[in-house]
Amino acid sequence: MGGTVAPAPAPAAARSSTVTTSPANFGRIFGNLPAFAPATDDVKTSLNALGAKGGPLDAQDDLSAGPRLVISANNPNNPSHTAGTTFVGQFIDHDVTFDTSSPLGTPTDPSSSPNSRTPSLDLDSVYGSGPVSSAQLYDRSDRAKLRISSGGLFEDLARDEAGTAIIPDPRNDEHMMINGLHCAFILFHNRAVDEAREDGAKSWRDAYEQARRMTIWHYHWLVLHEFLPQVVGQPLVNDVLKDGARFYRPKTGQGFMPVEFQGAAYRFGHSMVRPSYRANLKGDEGNAFIGMIFDPAGDDQDDPVDLRGGARAPRRFIGWQTFFDYGDGEVRPNKTIDTKISTPLFNLPLGAIASHDQPQVLPQRNLLRQLTWSMPSGQAVASAMSETALSEADLSELQPYGFQSSTPLWYYCLKEAEVRANGLTLGPVGGRIVAEVLIGLIKSDPASYLARKRTWTPTAGGAGGSFRMKDFLSYAGVDPASRHAVEPSRA
Repeated sequence: MGGTVAPAPAPAAARSSTVTTSPANFGRIFGNLPAFAPATDDVKTSLNALGAKGGPLDAQDDLSAGPRLVISANNPNNPSHTAGTTFVGQFIDHDVTFDTSSPLGTPTDPSSSPNSRTPSLDLDSVYGSGPVSSAQLYDRSDRAKLRISSGGLFEDLARDEAGTAIIPDPRNDEHMMINGLHCAFILFHNRAVDEAREDGAKSWRDAYEQARRMTIWHYHWLVLHEFLPQVVGQPLVNDVLKDGARFYRPKTGQGFMPVEFQGAAYRFGHSMVRPSYRANLKGDEGNAFIGMIFDPAGDDQDDPVDLRGGARAPRRFIGWQTFFDYGDGEVRPNKTIDTKISTPLFNLPLGAIASHDQPQVLPQRNLLRQLTWSMPSGQAVASAMSETALSEADLSELQPYGFQSSTPLWYYCLKEAEVRANGLTLGPVGGRIVAEVLIGLIKSDPASYLARKRTWTPTAGGAGGSFRMKDFLSYAGVDPASRHAVEPSRA
C-alpha cells in the first residue's frame, strides 16, 4: 500500500470508443477510458484494505447494546428523504441488473457477460416470464393473479417446503424490507386484476395484461417523480427529460445495462443502509420489532433476531409508517450518501450474497468489482463529462492506498455526494449516470408510458399527479390504515 496507483492501459478489443452491446449482456458508457488501476495482487490488497472492517469505509457503529435503533455520528440523517428510499432503490436495482457469472476481481469483458434481468423497468423480477412460462409464480385458482402467502396476520412471499421464496429473483428475499416491497407489488397487481374485471376484462389474460400494464406504469411514475428527484435532484431529472441524455442513449428496444451504473454509481444505495430498523410498531408480544439489518446471532434461527429474509413468523412484516411518511409522526429519516458504510454490512450472511462466495464484506465486494469491469476512475469520468473532478485533497484519506488521483468509481461517487451535495443527493458524475440510465431504460422501452402515452398520470387510488410510494402501498393494502382495519379473526 502507499504511493499512487497509475491507471491501466485500455485493452483495445474490450474498451473501444464505440460501445456495442445487446440487451442480454452488460456494456459500457465510457468505452474509451482506461481502467482506474491494473488488476495486480498489490492493487487487490489495497482495495481489500480500504474496504476492510475497521478501515476508512467502516462507520464503526456501536452494536453492543443489542436490538435498538442505531444512529451514530458516522450515520447522519438525510432530512430530504425517508428510510424507505433505500429499499425502493434496491428493488429497482433487482429489476434491471443481476450479474451471476463474472468473478470478483478478475477482469471480464462486459459484452460477454449476461445480465440475468431484462434491462428495462418491466418488473420481470416480479412477473418472471408470465403466467404460462412461470406458472409457479401465479395463483393456481386464478392465473391472472400472482401468488401471495401469509405468515400470520400479514402477507409473505410464497415459499416451498424448505422455506425458499418462490420468486424470479432470490435477492428479493434478502431482508424483510425488500421482501415486503415485493409483496406489495404482488398485492398491487392482484387488486388491479380485480379492477380490470370490474371494468369489463373478458378473459383472465386480458385482466392480467391490463393489471400488469397498470402496475408497471405506476412503477415508472414513482421512479421518475419520486425516487430519482430524491437521489439525484429535481433539476437533473428535468434536464435529462427535457434536453435528453448526453452519454447513455440507447435506441428503442435496445436498452442495455452499463457497468458504470451496475458496478459503481448505483451502488450508492449501500451507503444509505442503516445498521438497524424498526420493522413494525406491533410485532412479537405487542412490542415494536427492532432489529439489525444483519446480525450473526440470527444464523440458524427459525425466527431470526435480525431483519434478514428467508423466514416466516407472525412478527416478520414491515409496518411502512417507519419508512414512508403517513403523517402519524412515526417515519424515520434516511442516512446520507457518503463514504461511511454501516458496520453490519461488513459481515453479510452468505444467504444475502446471491453467488454465496467470499468475501462477506460488502465494501470489499464493491471495490473488487471495479477490477472485474476494468472500471474507469472517477476523475476520468468527470473529465469525460466536462465536470470538475474532486481534488487529491478531497480524497486525502486514500493516499495510504494509492487511489487519491485515480479513484475507484464507486468510491468516487460516494465521496462526490459527500463533498458536492452534503450527502443529500448524488453529485454531478454519479447523479448523471444514475439519472441517464434509469430514464433511458424507461424511454427506450416501447411499452412504457413515456413511449405510449406521455401525458398519462396515475389512476390508482385517485391520487393523480401527486401519486407517491405511500399511495402505492395504500392501494396494495399494506399501509397503516389498512392494517388497522384487519379483522381480529385473522390474527
